[in-house]
Formats: sequence, structure tokens, C-alpha cells
Amino acid sequence: MQPRMTHPVSVLPDALTALLNASKAIKAGGLDDTTALLVELRASQLNGCSVCVDMHARDLRKNGESDERLFGVAAWRESPYFTDAERAALALTEAATLLPHPGEPVPDDVWAEAARHYDERQLAALVFEIAMINLWNRLNIMVKAPVGAWN
Repeated sequence: MQPRMTHPVSVLPDALTALLNASKAIKAGGLDDTTALLVELRASQLNGCSVCVDMHARDLRKNGESDERLFGVAAWRESPYFTDAERAALALTEAATLLPHPGEPVPDDVWAEAARHYDERQLAALVFEIAMINLWNRLNIMVKAPVGAWN
């Protein structure tokens, strides 16, 4: 696949700086690194962003995650490899990534389950994490960023 253009963050480096600063602030929110990466992988799968699926699967593997957990992310509801907190984060990721039209965008029960597992600071980090990965997915998909371009 050929990219449609130079990646927007290369064209507007101040935007990249802002996104990296936002990511740094989100990381300071106390969300577990593994949970953040699982969220990034699942949203990327849902959005069909091959760049981010590849990147975050590799990041999870570097962090010592098993093949069972990596492969299980796509079917996390039926997979025994995730904690209740991770399941809540993945459910919130799906609800926020696949916004229905019309309907209740993020069901109260999905929100309540996430809020049960994460304190307010962590929950804020989770919300931002989901929003940021959706932003990155959309940037990469629009410009047809090739897998491995982030290396």
C-alpha cells in the first residue's frame, strides 16, 4: 500500500509535539501500561488500522504478553485471559469506538463497570487513551500509512 501523503504529523510537527505531550499527560494518569496497550490494540482492530494493530501487538509482546492474550483480544468476551478490570476497559473501548447512531453512545452499565475498576484519575486516563488511539487510527487510515512506517 502506498501512502496518500506524507503523514500529517510530519507535515505539522507542532501537532505531533502536542499529541506526544498529551500522551505523556495521559500516561501520568495511572492507567496500567498493559491495559493502555490492550485498549490501543482493540480499538485499532475495530477501526481496521493495520499500522496500530501491528505496533501495539508488538508492544504487548515486548512487555511479555503471551500469544494467548494477544490473540484473545479480538474475542476478549469469550477468552479467559483477561482480568475483570481489563474486560471493563475493553468494553468501554468498544462502546466509545463503535458509537451507534442513534442510540446511547456509551451505555451506563459499561461506564459503571469501568468506574468500578478504576479511580477517577485512572478513568480519565482511560477515556483519553481511547480517544487518542481513535485519533491515531483515523490519521493512519485516512493517509493509508503503511505498516512499519512508525519504526
